[in-house]
Amino acid sequence: MPESTAHFTSEAPVIDWILNNVGRDLRVALPLGLGKPVTLVNALVQRACDDPSIQLQIFTALTLERPDPSSDMERRFLAPALDRLFGDYPQIDYASMLRDGTLPDNIQVTEFFVQSPNWVKVPQAQQNYVSANYTHALDVLLEQQPNLVLQLLAHDEGRLSLSCNPDITSDLLHLRKQGKAEFVFVGQVHDDLPFMPGSAEIDLSECDTLQTPDTPPHELFSVVKQPVSLQDHAIALHTSRLIRDGGTLQIGIGQIGDAIAHALTLRQEAKIGPIWDSCPFPRAACFNETGPFQTGLYSVTEMLVDGLLALFERGIIRRKVDGIAIHAGFFLDSRDFYKRLKDLPAKDRARIAMIPVSFTNSLLGDEAAKRAARQHARFINSAMMVTLLGAVVSDGTEDGQVVSGVGGQFNFVTQTFALQDARAIITLPATRQGSSGLSSNIRFSYGHVTIPRHLRDIVVTEYGIADLRGKSDADTIAALLEIADSRFQIELERKAKASGKLPDSYRLPDSARNNTPQALKSWLAPHRARALPSFPLGTDFTPIEQHLLPALADLRHASTWPPALLSLMLKGLRGTPGQREQAALERMGLARAQGLKPRLSALALRGALRGQEADVSVQE
Repeated sequence: MPESTAHFTSEAPVIDWILNNVGRDLRVALPLGLGKPVTLVNALVQRACDDPSIQLQIFTALTLERPDPSSDMERRFLAPALDRLFGDYPQIDYASMLRDGTLPDNIQVTEFFVQSPNWVKVPQAQQNYVSANYTHALDVLLEQQPNLVLQLLAHDEGRLSLSCNPDITSDLLHLRKQGKAEFVFVGQVHDDLPFMPGSAEIDLSECDTLQTPDTPPHELFSVVKQPVSLQDHAIALHTSRLIRDGGTLQIGIGQIGDAIAHALTLRQEAKIGPIWDSCPFPRAACFNETGPFQTGLYSVTEMLVDGLLALFERGIIRRKVDGIAIHAGFFLDSRDFYKRLKDLPAKDRARIAMIPVSFTNSLLGDEAAKRAARQHARFINSAMMVTLLGAVVSDGTEDGQVVSGVGGQFNFVTQTFALQDARAIITLPATRQGSSGLSSNIRFSYGHVTIPRHLRDIVVTEYGIADLRGKSDADTIAALLEIADSRFQIELERKAKASGKLPDSYRLPDSARNNTPQALKSWLAPHRARALPSFPLGTDFTPIEQHLLPALADLRHASTWPPALLSLMLKGLRGTPGQREQAALERMGLARAQGLKPRLSALALRGALRGQEADVSVQE
């Protein structure tokens, strides 16, 4: 290891330095998500492409990419907005090469978590995926004997911070100090990255090489918030009843996480009561946390997301453990999130500790203190499907395709069962629209499992809460049937009885026979305008784009089912476009469509927009 830090301002000299000091057999560890120094990575990959004598192995996770529109409608919507929504974040070259099959033989990329659903049906990415819990990723990495770690760093008046990614790097650097790992650490400073103090800080001497670019940096990757549907809000409202004042919270990124943060805000502001007064679905008396937070929450989470930051800013997350209100392993979110985090007063930012996932995702190490801190923990994660026996499907399909990865979900579920009074909450919508039509996300069985049935705990859909812990198989099935969509309950019940897992005498309660989108809409649509916004945590979309998004979602679902698509087109034939509808068609370049396909697309979009207008009239 070099005795002092080498400093550079551009990428090419850094790559020269790496080849001179590490060699041409490079086993590179890159952080998950935001912490990749993309321009350095691209320079290294390009050098390996130009020089086949360089053997480049990359071990990483969650390679971030701007979306590539896959349909004409997506292209029409995204193309004019890509730079505004995603800035100038560079494309990562190895990802492009993996996708188009041009990655040379001397470069290999292995990931333990992937950006959903970018890598489905991409053979090389699927073949090189490593299935591992987040807490085991360090061990998997060490077996590869990395000799080079590249990372994006934050700086503040000469100080350096791992910022968004101490998750694994912090432990790697600690092992290097102990002589248990040997690698070169190369940092690249990014001016926009929030400086996170405390455990994420590192000394300059930790960096063998530091690049401080002399040109303005590219923008950080920004996650674009998607609209929160009434379905998402319903799931969040039910989930909010499970969260105790003075407890511990973990939530993830996405619409349901945003909606949960909003539901807890409604609780804090005493605005949630009127919504519950009109709820048509059963509510268990034992899950009745609806009041404001007197003590406040503490958060321990692998991922710091906007929902948690919003709860911190609003004083809901305020219970401190050794002066810290949030312990998190990494962060990734919108540009607004990064700015708010960076602009926090120093004393407030000091109450957010970025720390390795060996701390957040595990009880090992100072176990007594962790147990005392993580009281009444509610660890909330999303899933794709749940089986009637309580197994959870979150990361892949039964034909072996990796959709995302296990990540920390299994860690938090097993941690739940090791803690007193903790609950693992799995959230999912009751149905999905696919190429073969509508299907239930509560399945009798499925050929892939992320969380096995013996770790079943709580499942939440838009229709309510199923408490599965300690239940028999028959009682588990009965509880899940009661939160399934009513269009699928009869068939699911029939399969359960045919398999001998449910008594022939079982009858679905009358209170669970109205689990329909219509009942959901009649409950929540009247509250939409005043209490349940589509973007509770803000958005980068323009008002017209916000109007288009739910219509485009309906159109995307309908495109997989010809009768539904025809219905939208027929609806679009009727009448003339109103002012807002015309503006939406203009934004999509379909106001004066020419040719058969564009005209049909315009008709279908008009029909979808009118469906959304009908929903608005119900709300009003």
